[in-house]
Amino acid sequence: MNEPSSKTDALTLLSSRASATKLADPAPPAELLDRVLAAALRAPDHGALRAFRVLVIEGAARKGFGELMAASAKRGNPALDEAGLEATRKKAERAPMILVVVCPPKAHPKVPEIEQVITAGCLAHTILLGLQAEGFGAMWRTGPAAYDPGVKEGLGLRAEDHIVGFVYVGTPAGEPPALPRPSTKDYVTRWSPR
Repeated sequence: MNEPSSKTDALTLLSSRASATKLADPAPPAELLDRVLAAALRAPDHGALRAFRVLVIEGAARKGFGELMAASAKRGNPALDEAGLEATRKKAERAPMILVVVCPPKAHPKVPEIEQVITAGCLAHTILLGLQAEGFGAMWRTGPAAYDPGVKEGLGLRAEDHIVGFVYVGTPAGEPPALPRPSTKDYVTRWSPR
């Protein structure tokens, strides 16, 4: 296990995080995935509501997921031809495993729904980092299907549940593209009262 041995190692992992754009077999074994998910469950969670779920889609189940995605694409664009539908179906096969990160919001007098969605987003981000630390790759996707009631129903979710992301998981096949990284000077401001 590649645990960060110092604060410097943790910061290196954080600053080198990148989406793996091409993923191949194998997916992480069940024991390692369980450890990564257990770490992700430590995401900040106001009120300890645990308003998150992770659905694991792998093997033949990816075909069914591809059909859900194609049906969603057809609802969004009734003119989509068979070639377009097939391309959409194939997206479910671009990785050996897909993790659907979900926020099933809970009514709470002190914890607004947005905070619960953010918690699920933190969980997804920690999954990405944990997989990278263990030598696997992942990419986080959404798109119209994440907001489609038909996809939610097909996945056994409620209409009010939020699909925070489809996290495609596998072994990186090639280097991630070199992308410009933002600078703190462009996004961080030191505030002081006037």
